[in-house]
Amino acid sequence: MARPLRIGVAGLGRAFTLMLPTLTADPRVRLVAATDPRPEARNRFAEQFEARACETFEALCADREVDAIYIATPHQLHAEHTCLAAAAGKHVLVEKPMAVTLEEASHMIEAAVRAKVHLVVGHSHSFDAPVARARSLIASGRFGVLRMVTAAYFTDFLYRARRPEELDTAQGGGVVFSQAAHQVDIVRMLAGGLGTSVRAHAASWDRARPTEGAYSALMAFETGAFASLTYSGYGHFDGDELCGNVTEIGLAKDASQYGGARRALAALGDAKSEARAKSARNYGGDRYAPPREAPWHEHFGLVIASCERADLRPLPQGVMAYSDDSREMIEMAKPAVPRAGVIDELYAAVVENVPPSHDGAWGRATLEACLAILQSSREGREVRLQRQVPFQDRMNMGQAPMIEER
Repeated sequence: MARPLRIGVAGLGRAFTLMLPTLTADPRVRLVAATDPRPEARNRFAEQFEARACETFEALCADREVDAIYIATPHQLHAEHTCLAAAAGKHVLVEKPMAVTLEEASHMIEAAVRAKVHLVVGHSHSFDAPVARARSLIASGRFGVLRMVTAAYFTDFLYRARRPEELDTAQGGGVVFSQAAHQVDIVRMLAGGLGTSVRAHAASWDRARPTEGAYSALMAFETGAFASLTYSGYGHFDGDELCGNVTEIGLAKDASQYGGARRALAALGDAKSEARAKSARNYGGDRYAPPREAPWHEHFGLVIASCERADLRPLPQGVMAYSDDSREMIEMAKPAVPRAGVIDELYAAVVENVPPSHDGAWGRATLEACLAILQSSREGREVRLQRQVPFQDRMNMGQAPMIEER
């Protein structure tokens, strides 16, 4: 194997926690530095990985041993941090949503081009292996042309402990920025990427959580296919019931925890207590618990790709194909490294100079559709899309074997 990819991390919060099993299990990766406002998080990182703890983002950018920076800072900081990292000659892996505005996303793309570095946008659930396998089945033509995609998920997203800006739409808060970014990415990849318009409704019906908590959208594509997307984060019906009671991150669902998010939130009392509770559960906090090993693939609720001769449904165990006269479960073994597809793209880009599939233009196109959901709901009309790009499967997603566990 070629040299390891040396990664610096900006932001040791929830997103980093969910990526940590990938970053520690993939033999192509070495964590060498990190920055976070919380000294307890920096200290834990330095001790756990024998790495450098940087007090500022600028210091992380100046670290000569860092090849790429994983930006997992709050949404409203993604653009600033990406541009600074690129200017320092660092390749970038930036969490979804890529940015809060299209102007910011364009600045990020321009910064990467100017510095001749690669920009990868992820993790999103379009990286999930069963989704990628469904995409490869569609591309094969085995089941005819894709005509429709149905995506729906119901969670308790809005009642998990949040910082104030996570409940402020203007700063990238709410389910459209945080969750539609997954759903839009999935349906765009399955349908080829070239969306043409969005018609949507989004709503906030809890005054104590003053941001969008639910949406439904219809997205049309150049191919003639269309997709319906529905998400609710109001913590009633549990969409994991439709996925074999497997959680979004691939763990067995504990039914006794139903309503737990609302109960825990009610016990906190005010916004400051809520923010402290979130910090305590993040990496380095006194209530931090490392992620458990997941026996199944991750998922993002119900997804059905309707082709002319079959419906294809990604599941935590693989892909179910409902064809004209039979049902076939295309089983997929437990991933040796969770979210390995993210590292596949980043490693190939940085070490082998292979342009990533989830690049800046792709991330901007997904952001455009998310913003269109908000605009369509606000203005009561269909919104045309102007920044869409086709999906370029440069990594043969859904076909390549998984790397061996070390």
